[in-house]
Amino acid sequence: MDTKLDIRNFGCRLNALDGDYVKAALGQAQIEDATVINSCAVTSEAVRQARQSVRKAARDNPERPVFVTGCAAQTHGSDFAAMPEVTKVIGNEEKLIPASWKGTGAAVGDIMALDKAIPRPAAPVQSRARAFVQVQTGCDHRCTFCIIPFGRGNSRSTPIAEVVRDCQSLVEQGHREIVLTGVDMTSWGADIGEAGLGVLVQAILQQVPDLPRLRLSSVDAVELEPKLLDMVVEEERVMPHLHLSLQAGDNMTLKRMKRRHTREQAIAFCEEIRRRRPGIVFGADIIAGFPTETEAMFQNSLDLVESCELVWLHVFPYSRRPGTPAEKMPQVSGTEIKARAARLRAAGESVRQNWLHRQHGKTLSAIVEKPGLARSEEFAQIDFDPDTLKDKLDVGTIHQFDITGDDGTKLLGTARA
Repeated sequence: MDTKLDIRNFGCRLNALDGDYVKAALGQAQIEDATVINSCAVTSEAVRQARQSVRKAARDNPERPVFVTGCAAQTHGSDFAAMPEVTKVIGNEEKLIPASWKGTGAAVGDIMALDKAIPRPAAPVQSRARAFVQVQTGCDHRCTFCIIPFGRGNSRSTPIAEVVRDCQSLVEQGHREIVLTGVDMTSWGADIGEAGLGVLVQAILQQVPDLPRLRLSSVDAVELEPKLLDMVVEEERVMPHLHLSLQAGDNMTLKRMKRRHTREQAIAFCEEIRRRRPGIVFGADIIAGFPTETEAMFQNSLDLVESCELVWLHVFPYSRRPGTPAEKMPQVSGTEIKARAARLRAAGESVRQNWLHRQHGKTLSAIVEKPGLARSEEFAQIDFDPDTLKDKLDVGTIHQFDITGDDGTKLLGTARA
């Protein structure tokens, strides 16, 4: 079917995967010409960008219907429904149902009332080299800054059989790496009577033997149970890269965020995993300018970047979200938030550049994501000459690359014959 679907995904990997399911649902609904804003609500800026994208889509194609779905549609549904440019607003669970896309108005249910994951169709065809598989959605924790539980609901786990089915299907389609995604992945299993995410990872590795690379997306270090830790440090097919939901490096800030770990636990975790699997690389999310954060408290977060050697750092300037406890706390000025975010990013760049330099002269295994660009097991991008071994470096294939240098953000390499 020749379609004119324009699906614009904002935010996390889970949303990117949802975009593939949305495309399939629209096909079943026989909607061939539409713009879909698959929105994010993690910050006020993300919601603003969604509104801006709606207006631009309507200006560019005034005859084409504009649908809004995703987390901002769930948390701000009435606001989007009131926009004259919007044809229909569809909630996060409703977007998987083809009938939800028919007609106008809104189809946004009470996501907080759901206590089980709704069975998903088989994994849709994915154009990306590294395929995504959802293992969980929602979150039972209530961090004081976060609105996402109200966009995704409470934690709901995808059963093992469904996850394995999708992994097998994607490997049969030719994917050589699968990335497990979710909102609070390390909570997987509690609601369906399973012992933890390690059980699922073990099942995938055993039941999908032809999968060379399995990667975990963002995880909460405090919730990694022993079996999952063993999978991460002992299984070569599990990639040596963890992205940690740390959020801060100061204990008082962490307490006010209602996080479940301390600064000392974060540092000890990284040291222990690095001892057990030398070469593993960490990324993390850290918020700059959380309410009540003093310069000394911020300095602890800044120091954590080096203490944990956070190579792939995601910095989030604190965003005031209506309805969250942090909204009522004494706020840091916008100017100071911006300045602290810049300092955090600079610290992250320094750690990353030091790590990149240490890769010079090594040979790394990497999956080709597109011509001239591959992704190493440690999550580093590798630039290479797209004309080298052109007949052997198809997108999605895994090759060895000799690292010759870096450009400050990516490695430079040459593919081995």
